[in-house]
Order: sequence, then structure tokens, then C-alpha cells
Amino acid sequence: MSTSAQSAALKFEIVAKCSTTKARASILTLPHGPVSLPIFQPVATQASLKGLTSTQLAETGCNLCLNNAYHLGLKPGQETLEKVGGAHALQGWKGNILTDSGGFQMVSLLKLAKVTEEGVRFLSPHDGTPMLLTPEHSMSLQNTIGSDIIMQLDDVIATTSPDAERMKEAMERSIRWLDRCVTAHKRPEKQNLFCIIQGGLDLEMRKVCCKEMAKRDTPGIAIGGLSGGEDKMLYCQVVSACTDLLPPNKPRYVMGVGYPEDLVVSIALGADMFDCVWPTRTARFGNAVTSTGTLNLRHASFANDTGPIDADCACTCCMPEDEGGLGITRAYIYHVAAKETAGAHLLTMHNVHYLLSLMGKVRAAIIEDRYPEFLHSYFRRAYGDMAKVPTWALTALKEVGVDLLA
Repeated sequence: MSTSAQSAALKFEIVAKCSTTKARASILTLPHGPVSLPIFQPVATQASLKGLTSTQLAETGCNLCLNNAYHLGLKPGQETLEKVGGAHALQGWKGNILTDSGGFQMVSLLKLAKVTEEGVRFLSPHDGTPMLLTPEHSMSLQNTIGSDIIMQLDDVIATTSPDAERMKEAMERSIRWLDRCVTAHKRPEKQNLFCIIQGGLDLEMRKVCCKEMAKRDTPGIAIGGLSGGEDKMLYCQVVSACTDLLPPNKPRYVMGVGYPEDLVVSIALGADMFDCVWPTRTARFGNAVTSTGTLNLRHASFANDTGPIDADCACTCCMPEDEGGLGITRAYIYHVAAKETAGAHLLTMHNVHYLLSLMGKVRAAIIEDRYPEFLHSYFRRAYGDMAKVPTWALTALKEVGVDLLA
């Protein structure tokens, strides 16, 4: 099952579908190699996953990471990127890259930005210089970056905004900006342009946007504007409504999602791709993502704990030395996390590996058509008592045929 002739730089093949939920396992073939879906993409915002080299990132099993075009456009800048031959050469990365266009920065840096039909006017956070980001400039910059997947410039506002008119304006403008992006995109045979569905938490707006974006036949489709603090129940309703309406022969990317429970539920709702800064950011605060939840290894209770970060993990940090790993203990992380950068580096390696490994286990369960059983096992391990599983997760999974309390 491959995409249309417009998207020659991408091949998407569904390998298996869950017979109960909407989960799917697939292969996304990109210019820098195949990527197994579902996938979590680590975020290397400024062409660097903080604390790791490109080789160390590859050793976690990653073959698709995210860079941010907005930040790379500010520094090192488009001229430098052109001289060095794009972001792959800049960071010495042999895998695939997805670049976010900068639309999200309209939300996170709004005090610096003003959105008009032309584009986004903002002050450079580096030196205060007035700048303009348009769909055309975003495409030009991402063409220079050379990422395998490029995102349209969209008009993003927080899902928690009460302004329905502004939400509708942003959704409709995102459709118009996609048309401008398609026209401006100069390398469709080498780079895949994904559209972004907007519409806040309004399901009718999302439906309109899905219908219009699907007409444009881009190689892949993202569901944007979420993970901004909205109620998780409403988040699930939006994701499920969108996946019901989107064409089945395209990869579906939910932007900005990275908590493990969010990933496994969103996959059950029909999503394929995710990204988030959380697992790497939380590592810098001494937090380890594990099969039994997130552990704050800076807590004194771990000072004498000689066990691995996660006994169920096969990452370089958790594997014992006699099996080729580093044999890092929780006590060591406790010792270095608060005062040495080594703690952050090690936990970043572990957290990224954990989420990629989780996606591998999810994929295997889908292929073997035992994803509902996997979900029962995952939540039992993570929460101990199923009665402690968040209501939003129980409700969302029940909607797709999985009753965790049965």
C-alpha cells in the first residue's frame, strides 16, 4: 500500500492491524532508510539530542528524530545550512529527520509573535531582530535543511483557548497555508510534506479540517494543536475522531505526545507516529522512565540501591558489564544526577531507549494480534492495581473494545 505519485520520497505499507482496536503496524520507507511504525521520535531541537552524540542516538535504535526548523533558521541559519549540506551533514546523522515548521512556536513564544495571513511576525529570541516566517520561507528553510519529512507551517493556538472564532480562523488559515506550502515546496521527490490537522477540541472543526487536508493528498498527515494541557478525555476524542476520517493509506502523526500511557492509548486509537521533548527533558532532572512508572533517582531512597535503572531494560546503561553494557546502578545516578552532567547523559540514553523499546513491543503485539492483552499487561505493570489506571485511559480503551477492568 503506497502513496500517490505526488509523494515519491515515501512508501507506506501496513503490515498488520489489530482485530479489536484501531492499532496498526506498518513500515515507512524514507530517503534515509525504513522506519518501523508505531514510532516515538526523540527531539533533537537544534540538531542535537542534548547530551548524546549522533552515534549514541543511533545506538538507542533510533532511525527517525526531530529537528526544529524555526530554531535552525535562527542558528546556525539558512546560509550556513546550505554551505554544510543540510542538517544530516551538520549533525553527522545517517538516519531520517523530521522537521517541525515553527508553527508550535506561535504558542510557546506568543509574546514575541503576531499572526497575520501573510505569516508570523516575531522578534528573534537571540537579539530582538524583527522577523517574518511565512509558509514560503518555512518551505525554503526546510528544503535547505534537507529533512526527510517536512511539516507545513500552521496557525496554532492553545487547545485550552476559549476563543472559538480564533480557533476557526486558525484552522481555516492552516488549510490556506498548506496550499502555499505545496506550491513553494521545491523538493517533493526527496522530501515528504505532511499537512497538520487543526481545530482545537471542536470535533466538527476537526472533521472539516480532515476533509480539506485529505483532498490535498500529502504523503502523511499530522494531528496538531494537542498536548497543550487539555483534558485527556477530550484529547482522546479528537485523536479518535481524526483517525476515523483520515485516509488509511497514510501515516498518522500526533504531534507533541510522549508519556508512555499516552502513546499506548493513542496507538489503540489509530495513530502511528509521535514526538515529545519530555523523556529527554525529564532525564535532565534525574527522572528515569521505567516499566513501573517514572522514578526520581535524585531521591535519597536510591542512595544505596545497587540495582539497574530498570531491571526489564536492555539499554546500554541497564545491561550488566559482562553482557556488554555499562552496568549503571540507581545509586550511581543518585550520586551524579544533581551535580554532574553524566547523570543526565545516561538517563537520556536510557529514557530514549525505553520508549523506542516500548514501541517495538507494541508493534510485535499488533503483528501477533494480541494488542489488547499487551494493554492489560502494560497497565497492570505500570499501576499495580487496575483501579488506579486513569479514567481517561479506561474510557478511551473501552471505546475501542478493550475493557481493562473486565
